[in-house]
Amino acid sequence: MATDPLHSDIGASRAKVDAELRAILTDILGLDAEEVAKFDADTGLFGHLPELDSMAVAGLLTELEDRLDIEIEDDDVDGEMLETYGALLAFAEAKVVEG
Repeated sequence: MATDPLHSDIGASRAKVDAELRAILTDILGLDAEEVAKFDADTGLFGHLPELDSMAVAGLLTELEDRLDIEIEDDDVDGEMLETYGALLAFAEAKVVEG
């Protein structure tokens, strides 16, 4: 059975974005990599992780831009995108697809 290259690329980029986002959270917030590996879509971020305060958000977004080669406009940033790991991952994936 042949694989659809488009869907395999999307799967690969999703896995890459997920891995990179976990690495960024570990590096920028100083979180334990094993704990970050356990994050699921419903894991709370802003307001739940003391390390992710308003000052850390700027560093996190800058690092997302650098590592994922995306551009995040001020209008893109809202509380919902930072509420859970799943929301931040979906945001990052959408930005990568936007290219």
